[in-house]
Amino acid sequence: MSSLHRVLYRGTRGAVGRRLVDNDMFLLTTTGRRSGKQHTVPLLYLRDGERLVVIASWGGRDVHPQWYLNLLANPEANVQVLGDRWPVVATTAPPDERAIWWPKVLDAYDGYAIYESRTDREIPVVFLDPRDSE
Repeated sequence: MSSLHRVLYRGTRGAVGRRLVDNDMFLLTTTGRRSGKQHTVPLLYLRDGERLVVIASWGGRDVHPQWYLNLLANPEANVQVLGDRWPVVATTAPPDERAIWWPKVLDAYDGYAIYESRTDREIPVVFLDPRDSE
């Protein structure tokens, strides 16, 4: 389903696939930590000014999603919001900032509470800040 979502979003510049469960969606492209190849996934996101905020929930599985592991290995990535694309750098929210953001995350999509209940791992909150393309 993610592959179809990615193709539709990219092909329509976000006209199709820009909203899911009453939240905005975007495309995140990371570099594979082993393969070195580009991988693109559609994700829900929140905004904090120019910063985008994403949640590495993977539906509450006991392991982190591949895109998050890729960002840990190489925090430089690219995003597409509707028809706009730009480079970002990822950081995982430290505990104090995660504590501030987690209630906002649950307000945006209560499904994250279900995901949290399915796993013993702490679900990371990830900040994507714009970076210079040079």
